[in-house]
Amino acid sequence: MRAKGIAYDTGFVRHGETSVPEFDLDVVARDLRVIRDELHCNAVHLVGGSPERLEEAARVAASLGLEVWFSPYPLELTAAEILQLFTDCARRAERIRADGAEVVFVAGVELSIMNKEFLPGDDVMDRVNRLFGQGGQLDEVSARLNAFLAEAVSAIRAEFRGKITYACIPFERVDWSLFDISSFELIRSAEVAEQYAASIRNVVAQGKPVAITGFGTAAWRGSSAIAPRSMEIVEHDDAGLPVRVKDGYVRDEQEQAAYLRELLDIFEAEGVDGAFVYMFALNNYPHRPDEPGRDLDMASPGIVKVYDDLHWEPKAAFGAVAESYARM
Repeated sequence: MRAKGIAYDTGFVRHGETSVPEFDLDVVARDLRVIRDELHCNAVHLVGGSPERLEEAARVAASLGLEVWFSPYPLELTAAEILQLFTDCARRAERIRADGAEVVFVAGVELSIMNKEFLPGDDVMDRVNRLFGQGGQLDEVSARLNAFLAEAVSAIRAEFRGKITYACIPFERVDWSLFDISSFELIRSAEVAEQYAASIRNVVAQGKPVAITGFGTAAWRGSSAIAPRSMEIVEHDDAGLPVRVKDGYVRDEQEQAAYLRELLDIFEAEGVDGAFVYMFALNNYPHRPDEPGRDLDMASPGIVKVYDDLHWEPKAAFGAVAESYARM
């Protein structure tokens, strides 16, 4: 596997609010050195909604010799707003690439469900429920998304001279002729476990370099069976902020570790070009070991556990990823 990577959160922006209120470049540099030196990554998927933060983090990553996947992550935006975000970020990514760094531009992640205008619905869950509850919309969604992606790629290529990809959900049926790399958000659950390796093999066989992004699970017993929904054990307040873990769940870091180890082995065996574990840390899901009901880290796909004071410690998954990448 050529690109051994992990996703790093610079702050998801939704309705003007960011998931990472404090952005300290010294902390970012420390984390990225850990990602390179201790996790044995040679690439990092920088995600977030702030073009300024993405550029600053990308410069640090590039200075450390990491391949940069520059990934603006629009949430609840219109198509016009997404296009404006991509164009701004493409200019910034090109400046870093022109200075000698390896940069891949990621033209969004799961756009059809994460944003407006592709599907009806007030939020992500509403859109997903409507999509699979009503049926018959997949062709329309795919056509709408591909028309937007054609426009977006044209705008990005006018500013950016490097490789471009898009992190898709398979049902989006992306026109890969637009892109240099095919990237898939492929998260294994119990329902697809028997076919999972074959699905990876099938996309690799299409001939274009394949990256797997967005894969991971949380640190509770049984999470791997429903990995795409493993964060749903948390209850939220009226503002949508996570507040407590639902009753009946037991912390299990080893399950998360085993899951990531198994998937990385599959990707290596099936000839995937790059893999990006989701994710390094999720700061707004803190670890509270003395309060199981408020130990939000149980629901976090992060491979480090972040405390309320924002210091972090490795989970078992950290060691699993490090061992896998070192071996590869």
